[in-house]
Amino acid sequence: MQRADASQGLTTLSDDEALFRDSVYEFADREIRPHVRDMDEQARIPRQLIDRLFELGVMGIEVPEAQGGAGAEFFHAVLAVEAISRVDPSVGVLVDVQNTLVINALLRWGTDDIKGRYLPRLAARTVGAYALSEAGSGSDAFALATRAVESGDGYVLNGRKLWTTNAVEAEIFIVFATVNPEAGYRGITAFVVERGVPGFAVGRKEDKLGIRASSTCELLFEECRVPRANVLGEVGKGYKVAIETLNEGRIGIGAQMIGLAQGALDHAVHYTKERTQFGRAVAGFQGVQFQLARAATDLEAARLLVYNAARLRDAGQPFLKEAAMCKLFSSEMAERVTSLAVNLYGGYGFVRDYPVEKLYRDAKIGQIYEGTSNLQLQTIAKQILG
Repeated sequence: MQRADASQGLTTLSDDEALFRDSVYEFADREIRPHVRDMDEQARIPRQLIDRLFELGVMGIEVPEAQGGAGAEFFHAVLAVEAISRVDPSVGVLVDVQNTLVINALLRWGTDDIKGRYLPRLAARTVGAYALSEAGSGSDAFALATRAVESGDGYVLNGRKLWTTNAVEAEIFIVFATVNPEAGYRGITAFVVERGVPGFAVGRKEDKLGIRASSTCELLFEECRVPRANVLGEVGKGYKVAIETLNEGRIGIGAQMIGLAQGALDHAVHYTKERTQFGRAVAGFQGVQFQLARAATDLEAARLLVYNAARLRDAGQPFLKEAAMCKLFSSEMAERVTSLAVNLYGGYGFVRDYPVEKLYRDAKIGQIYEGTSNLQLQTIAKQILG
């Protein structure tokens, strides 16, 4: 598959990449957009829509073709998340977690046995989830209380996870627990846990401000036995699995935010050209034009940052700072652009009959999950200060 060289124009897409992004957007516009409001109100993504995402091939983008996936690059996952989030960020984050967190972690850290058992399922029809956060470990991600005790040919897990995206739909969960609390982060281990195993249950679903159709739930582990073969990576090296996967996941959130902002800007441009006040279209006022121009500039800058980080990742070059930058800037940009869209709609922007209030609500989470803005600033500062 053709790709633009990492040293060339960062927003320049190869013909294949442009075609891929456009085709995913056309799918989202045709098959997701008619259901956006109902999904938001009902706080769920219909299974038939998830099945269509699998048929489209966007749920297993980096899974090798031999295992049923698309065999494409990380950059294609970023393009898919961007295109879908332009219509509905709730569906965008479902695709994002599946690709940039779950599949990514299995590809990098899974044994041949784990890859053989789980990648074909994730590419075909099985949704995955990533469970790291707990009540006492949010930004301090490694202050885990969930325990994993060695027992026989496996481990027994006890504890509780919070804020798990895709929990309602998922059948496969990557779960982080500590095998040795005294060892701190060096005691953390990652496990692959399947829905339905004794001692594991999906708990309360959160009632959220935004991305409401995306499920976010607690997970409960009570004497949950996991076979040794389901350890992901090495025992005690779960912190490396988490850190490296989340660095890539932040690029995915950046893609979600630029897609979301593009959708809001699309609506704002269309509305201001149609809406008349004082005898002319609102878009005819210079004050409005300048606000739209600034929003478009901020969006393009965010897209540059996201694409740059994704290109670096695919090129095998360091991207820690760039991932933090793209996540920080794109999430804050998305809040500004969606807020502007609400303002330009006036009173109509404040009611649910029009699409921009939902995108405004959806944007807020970008500054919180997969590392808050303060954590991104801390990461960037450490990198530039050496």
